[in-house]
Amino acid sequence: MKFLSDVAKAVAQLGDPAFQRVLWTGLALTVGLLIAFGALFIWGVNWLLPDTVALPWIGEVGWLDDIASGASVLGLLVLSVFLMVPVASAFTSFFLDDVTDAVEAKHYPRLSPAPRLSLTESIRDGAGFLGVLILANLVALVAYIALAPLAPFIFYALNGFLLGREYFQLIAARRLGREGAAALRRRHPLRIWAAGCVMAVPLTVPIVNLLVPLLGAASFTHLYHRLPKPAESDGRTSRNPRR
Repeated sequence: MKFLSDVAKAVAQLGDPAFQRVLWTGLALTVGLLIAFGALFIWGVNWLLPDTVALPWIGEVGWLDDIASGASVLGLLVLSVFLMVPVASAFTSFFLDDVTDAVEAKHYPRLSPAPRLSLTESIRDGAGFLGVLILANLVALVAYIALAPLAPFIFYALNGFLLGREYFQLIAARRLGREGAAALRRRHPLRIWAAGCVMAVPLTVPIVNLLVPLLGAASFTHLYHRLPKPAESDGRTSRNPRR
């Protein structure tokens, strides 16, 4: 499978300063957001619960807010495990141009620079990607429970579709525009889905899963340049702006 060579190229470029900058910036923003959300949530729990509560047959107790705070911390830690990757993916998409530019500068030096996303477009795409990823997996929880033996396959198939669709769309839109990217994606659905499944496998490996957004952006850049495009014979000359 040629996409595995794309992933290998992306892994080999992890030491690139542009990759490192995006990785650590995305992780810092992700951790900062999760900490801020956790602090706000715990403050809200403490604010809603009174200092003392009168319980039947027990009387007044002053430790329920402490238990609620502890449970909130534990719940947030568990939730952060599931949210870390999609949130990191969203933040990484804000800096997608930096990763893709670094890949193209190293492997496709004859390629002219692509138009860059505006801040508004980056935020919109990142938020949209995050929302779809979280919502789809929450809905899929029903299938995971109902079809427990098939849960891993459902997870890989679903997230493979989502990752393939979103990363390819974001990469291709840089040079073909949104409509052109969607049209190209529709011409190669199985290839893009299979590539997304490959990227979904590391999602289940702790620590490694934090690299998925970075490797996904880089790997799909290589995939995009390998696909034949009707509007550009060599896949390296289009300068159509995003729409």
